[in-house]
Amino acid sequence: MKKTITLFALALLSIININAQRKLDSLTYENTQDINFFKNVKNRTLIQKYKTINENIIQVGDTVILGNPTNQELSSKTYTGSYGNKARGGISQTRSTTKKTYEFIKMGRPSGIGSIMSSMDGDSQVMASNSLKNTKVIVKEIKAYHRGSKKKPLYLIMVLGEMNGKAFGFNKYLSVMDTELAIESGEILLQNRKMTREEAISKLKEAKELMEIDMMTKEEFEKLKKKLRPIIMKKE
Repeated sequence: MKKTITLFALALLSIININAQRKLDSLTYENTQDINFFKNVKNRTLIQKYKTINENIIQVGDTVILGNPTNQELSSKTYTGSYGNKARGGISQTRSTTKKTYEFIKMGRPSGIGSIMSSMDGDSQVMASNSLKNTKVIVKEIKAYHRGSKKKPLYLIMVLGEMNGKAFGFNKYLSVMDTELAIESGEILLQNRKMTREEAISKLKEAKELMEIDMMTKEEFEKLKKKLRPIIMKKE
């Protein structure tokens, strides 16, 4: 009996240690690219807070917005029927339709029941559609995965739920299959997002043109220039 209790206690401690290794309070983009850091991170490690390459912060519980889909899905269907008073032969017609879908956002959890049900229905495409554009969603989970072996950098998958716990049709959740790329492409819009260096330069150039045609005063331009200087002068 004593031996059984000891073995149970050791097993419990082992489970606790494994779970502890699979949770991180915070992670940065630099961490995901640093082999000295990511080689010790297991797949499916839960992340509470993440700092992106542009130093924006995303954490569990945040609200984000679904932006513009960046993929075009082409689907074709063939219809066959008969014509005339009697069935004299068959005719067939193929129709192709194109619709916008998300490149990095799919329906359901990764490999979840939503994907399975879609496959059973003969629909292999489970990416979110254009109908979800501008939907506000809540970050439910953030998980880190290796791009292959443990010697490969990490990427992050976010699980999203709709506001007020509503479902996205059959699926209750969405999965962002690559957080950085989804943000970069504009499929995921962050609230209070920091301006990038390129955006700051573009904004300053636009302001200069406005000043030259007397649509902005020199004082307004200098004020904006002072505000944007730290972003533009930041080393990459």
